[in-house]
Amino acid sequence: MRERCVRPHHRTFRLLGSLLLATALGVSVTGAAPAAAENRTPAPVPLDRVVPAPASVQPGGSPYRITRGTHIRTDGSREARSVGQYLADVLRPSTGYRLPVTTHGHGGIQLRLGKGPFGDEGYRLRSGRSGVTITAARPAGLFHGVQTLRQLLPAAVEKDSVQPGPWLVAGGTIEDRPRFRWRGAMLDVSRHFFSVAEVKRYIDQIALYKLNKLHLHLSDDQGWRIAIDSWPRLATYGGSTEVGGGPGGYYTKADYKEIVRYAASRHLEVVPEIDMPGHTNAALASYAPLNCDGVAPPLYTGTAVGFSSLCVGKEITYDFVEDVIREVAALTPGRYLHIGGDEAHATPHDEYVTFMDRVQPVVAKYGKTVIGWHQLTGANPAPGALVQYWGLDRTSDAEKERVAAAARNGTGLILSPADRVYLDMKYDKNTPLGLSWAGYVEVQRSYDWDPGTYLPGAPASAIRGVEAPLWTETLENSGHLEFMAFPRLPGVAELGWSPAATHDWADYRERLAAQAPRWEALGIGYYRSPQVPWPDTTG
Repeated sequence: MRERCVRPHHRTFRLLGSLLLATALGVSVTGAAPAAAENRTPAPVPLDRVVPAPASVQPGGSPYRITRGTHIRTDGSREARSVGQYLADVLRPSTGYRLPVTTHGHGGIQLRLGKGPFGDEGYRLRSGRSGVTITAARPAGLFHGVQTLRQLLPAAVEKDSVQPGPWLVAGGTIEDRPRFRWRGAMLDVSRHFFSVAEVKRYIDQIALYKLNKLHLHLSDDQGWRIAIDSWPRLATYGGSTEVGGGPGGYYTKADYKEIVRYAASRHLEVVPEIDMPGHTNAALASYAPLNCDGVAPPLYTGTAVGFSSLCVGKEITYDFVEDVIREVAALTPGRYLHIGGDEAHATPHDEYVTFMDRVQPVVAKYGKTVIGWHQLTGANPAPGALVQYWGLDRTSDAEKERVAAAARNGTGLILSPADRVYLDMKYDKNTPLGLSWAGYVEVQRSYDWDPGTYLPGAPASAIRGVEAPLWTETLENSGHLEFMAFPRLPGVAELGWSPAATHDWADYRERLAAQAPRWEALGIGYYRSPQVPWPDTTG
């Protein structure tokens, strides 16, 4: 069954998060667009209005209408039935229909696993008078096809109460598959702690736009957020605060497993990050022997960076690192483990290289592929490693070339340029949340770049994809996350999914504007950028 833990709290989040912030932030949380005149059936959403833009759209034929008699029909596979149950759970509250999930009969909404040029995540959606059929080679493709189907229905389909409809799906065919295999969102839970329910809410929001990676930044100077049995004070003491001195918090192993399970149900792979050797004050405060002088520093609640470092010359450091990696790897079914490596200003360069040379094999020992921020290219990236580039347009040519050279030598790149896709950057000088060290990042700037050609000298074959980090020095609740992520996050998702040939700001801004009633139906408080022709939803 589709998880319902987020939807029952829908109104609570609106009241305690988005709605209370509406006046100060200038967000819109007013509700869906006005209903059509009683005697006129509105036209269905055109097939080419989807975000991310599909690879191929062929409109034509009669629309399909979901009615009280509609069934969701799947093949006999457990995976297809699971996606069918998820879809039914999305549609039932707003339509009021039973929408039974069955393996029998014809017509209605059909979900099928089958052969075709879909890859692991692509799908084909065909709609006509008799029904809608989504076909994919893998369950992830079916799930992504369902996200497209949601966008082809009126925005009111996302509401928690019965709406009048009608529920029309335009006729035609969509053939779709992603441009890049890595399409991620990073959530920093270290600067401010976010509950399991809040993380699940964000998972549901990023899944709408076909992202497939959730990168969790689990440790930093301000807080350690994952229980480690062999070093228990990391969580109980190191996790006891956050930026500004709040109560902090941490995930038990059961909590973390639940996040991983929930993400997997949305076909998202969790990528845990344990940042090292810098960004480690919470660990150093928890265990004095990890410090070179044997003296634990106080807990830290500020926002400065680059002042902390594990003691590279002590063997206990590597006992600590191996214990943490072993326990986190055992909890994580995904392929990757992120070891950070950025802003290690307090670690001398030769010690940084020594540290990374010892730690990367530990990640491989426990069955994971290592990822590091792009500073890892200043050491010796392990064979098969990925690096996450967060540089700016103004980053030095020498640093860009060092990363490009690593890419030419086989290191894969995840692109997260801070002045393009860091979702915590302010939109403009008046934005009440976020930071501006990378500059202001309005919606067009976030969208209008090509990952395939962004980094000079890096071969296109090295680009694994894109990821949108959301750092939380100034963000404390789901309302804050949503205001900074929307409307920029869907554009990053489109950069990762859609063919380069579809990239067009003028077209995208129209499609993005049409998402607003859907966000309002979902209770997502978003920034009404003046660059986007938002519909009037106040009538």
